[in-house]
Amino acid sequence: MDLRTVLVLNGPNLNLLGEREPEVYGSATLADVEVLCQQAATASGLVLDFRQSNHEGVLIDWVQEGRAGIAGIVINAAGYTHTSVALRDALSACRVPTVEVHISDIHAREAFRHHSYLAAVCDHHVIGRGVQGYAEAITWLAGQHR
Repeated sequence: MDLRTVLVLNGPNLNLLGEREPEVYGSATLADVEVLCQQAATASGLVLDFRQSNHEGVLIDWVQEGRAGIAGIVINAAGYTHTSVALRDALSACRVPTVEVHISDIHAREAFRHHSYLAAVCDHHVIGRGVQGYAEAITWLAGQHR
């Protein structure tokens, strides 16, 4: 990874995009999201590193890998948003701009989804904009480096 790399991290169950609750998350698959992110990164002069894991420790390891020397991190931690102090702590150690993304509006859903452990340690938030929110997050990160 280098100073032009944007690390896009996707948490648990996002591998099921397009089939899991399409009324909430839409019909786009994670592969579609990766294409969208690649287009946004290329248009912004950035290099995409796109990953997904259902495992909290793996996400933490990836955050730690990217904590310095890259353009930034875009993270959709999915359910870990509302439960993971450990992921929050890893993000707080980052020395790069970080954007929290959620496809749905977490504040308009079940009460337990309203709180994000990550919000206070992320520099920007894109919530409820569908998968297009990923492209918006990458564009925002690119603007931090101009």
